[in-house]
Amino acid sequence: MYFAALLARTEDGWEASDTELDDVETLSDLADLAREASPEEDTVLVLIEQEDSWFGVVRVDGEEDPRIYVSDAAAAARSAYGELLLTDELLGREPGADDGPDLDSLDLDGTEDGESEGEEGEEGSDADAVPHSPVGDRLILGDLGIGERQLRALDADDALGAIAEALGASEVLETVR
Repeated sequence: MYFAALLARTEDGWEASDTELDDVETLSDLADLAREASPEEDTVLVLIEQEDSWFGVVRVDGEEDPRIYVSDAAAAARSAYGELLLTDELLGREPGADDGPDLDSLDLDGTEDGESEGEEGEEGSDADAVPHSPVGDRLILGDLGIGERQLRALDADDALGAIAEALGASEVLETVR
């Protein structure tokens, strides 16, 4: 089960709204959705969580590029919403790189050229694997009172509530849960 909400910072504090991500196909779409929540170009946080598995924070400040933090990249990679956040840049990959094997370099016996059958799965798959660790901007909420250590220490089952509480927005977030 997923939960997604927008927290928009205003002169009067934080305003929350739940959001439907079914029509969001790219990170750019998500950033545009966040920008629509704050016509004054204030900070908007997109908070996404998959029950007890992972959470993500996307921060949009006006027209700047979105900043992203994902608590567990491997868990997020197994979900449609997580895949929106896990860009090649965030994962340290060459943009547009193909993650699969080069089919032209495979021998008829199923191994790559120059690779013995005993080495199968040792090298290439680990390099392309998505880590079971946080990825992204660990200082995404630093100026809002949540440092890197606090962010990394959050459990996926209550992370969004803890973030909202630290921001002074727990009541407004609960209204959209």
